Amino acid sequence: MKGREFAHQDVLNAPGVIVVNESMARFGWPKEDPVGRAIRLGGPNGPRLTVVGVVGDVPIRGLDEPLRRQFFRPYTQAAWPVMNIVVRTATAPITFTAPIKKALAEVLPDRPVSQVETMEDIVRDSTGSRRFPMLLLTAFSLLALVLAAVGIIGVVSYSVTQRTRELGIRMALGARSGDVLSLVLRGSVKWVLLGLVVGIAGSIGFARLLSSMLYGVRPIEPAVLGAVSALLTGVALIASYIPARHATKVDPTIALRYE
Repeated sequence: MKGREFAHQDVLNAPGVIVVNESMARFGWPKEDPVGRAIRLGGPNGPRLTVVGVVGDVPIRGLDEPLRRQFFRPYTQAAWPVMNIVVRTATAPITFTAPIKKALAEVLPDRPVSQVETMEDIVRDSTGSRRFPMLLLTAFSLLALVLAAVGIIGVVSYSVTQRTRELGIRMALGARSGDVLSLVLRGSVKWVLLGLVVGIAGSIGFARLLSSMLYGVRPIEPAVLGAVSALLTGVALIASYIPARHATKVDPTIALRYE
């Protein structure tokens, strides 16, 4: 993001360098450019390390962990007993496992290579504990949507049955099928809109309870609320249309004799 990455000249006898993440840059140099600044690692007598670059924040132990201040040192200046090697591939990464191991064995024959994983596997493992609750919530949400649609069909059908005589009189006096359809749908839409208002208010109120299960998304997302509201409205209108359409086929003669 700023400065440079590590280079071949950053060897053991060269001046010590580090790359810091955004969080550390904001903490250590909030109003200054950190590139070119230096820190003492381990106290006043520690090695002097110059910041040569700034990189983005990266979660280490999971996507949902708080972002921490981090700095990175080149392996050529601060070797560790264990290191990770990241390889970007043009096609399926898993097919490159054998060639990568062979190439590393030629360069570092005394360094064993283990635990080869694709980035998809790493991300999947970090979100594994959240996947099952997410599937349960999805299943319950779909079940609630189906039950809501069935409930709307039942309620509107009952309302149409109760108003059969009224609808017959309207049609006998000249009401068209579209007028009857509009009459029934207006009555349903009024309650649907009221339900949406209450539901959105409730979802905003309970958003804080779900925030601990989310990462990378805001608990209150206007686009999501809008899309879900549109979906529920569409389902409610379709569920209301079925009995409303049936009401337009009422025979006025039979409806007038209905009790």
